[in-house]
Amino acid sequence: MVDSALGRRRKYCKRSCRQRAYEQRTLTEGTVIPADAVILSPEEAQAFADRMFVLRCAAEDLDTALAEGADHAELTELTRDLVTAARAAERLR
Repeated sequence: MVDSALGRRRKYCKRSCRQRAYEQRTLTEGTVIPADAVILSPEEAQAFADRMFVLRCAAEDLDTALAEGADHAELTELTRDLVTAARAAERLR
C-alpha cells in the first residue's frame, strides 16, 4: 500500500509493526522504563555483548597488523573480518 498524496503519512509500514509498537508501549506503561527502551532477554543481552567483544577483537587485530606492517593480503583479510563482525554486532536480535 502506498501513501496517498492527501492526509497524514503512515507511521508504521504494516499492521504487524503497529501491533509490535503497541505491545512495547503497554509493556512499559507504569514503569520507569523509557518508552523508547529496547528490552532484551538475558540471553539476547549476552549474545550482543559477545558480538561486541568479537568486534573489538577484530578492530584490535587490524590495528596490531597495521602497526607491525602487515602485507596487503593480511590487511584485506583482517578488514573483511572487521566488517563481518560489525555487521553481526549491529543486530539486536
